[in-house]
Amino acid sequence: MNNGLTEVLTESFLNTTSIPRPLVLNSEIKDPNWLAGFTAGEGCFYVKISKSKTKLGQAVQLIFQITQHTRDELLLFNFKNYLGCGKYYAITGKDFGDFRVSRISDITEKIIPFFTKYCLQGAKSKDFEDFCKIVYLMEKKAHLTLNGLEEIRKIKLGMNKGRPLLP
Repeated sequence: MNNGLTEVLTESFLNTTSIPRPLVLNSEIKDPNWLAGFTAGEGCFYVKISKSKTKLGQAVQLIFQITQHTRDELLLFNFKNYLGCGKYYAITGKDFGDFRVSRISDITEKIIPFFTKYCLQGAKSKDFEDFCKIVYLMEKKAHLTLNGLEEIRKIKLGMNKGRPLLP
């Protein structure tokens, strides 16, 4: 969709005229509920478990992320300004970028309080709940134990694309 119609669609709908996407000059975030709704559709609460030189050989990193097309780069910068944390990352060679918050203090002091006050809807709310469970475990230093790391891994497996669809 972001790249226009395919050749097959263009040929199938000959009488269709494309309209240029309007340029949005004001991407200021004026309502926290809008940001919560946008996050429900476009955001991700991610848990990364990677190899490290720690005692267990693995480390846990928490990431809140929103990815958008590069034309919406200003919007991603506005998330940073609005939430008072995070960083914008342009993805080299791609036409998108990320707004990411990975500093644990920003997650515990800004992201979690924000989404606790301005509730997410749908499946994303369940991902946020699981994300908060992992934050709690990390605050208790459970990620530094084998049992705690395994518990975090189990929670992570049920998040995002691993979450079963509701009937």
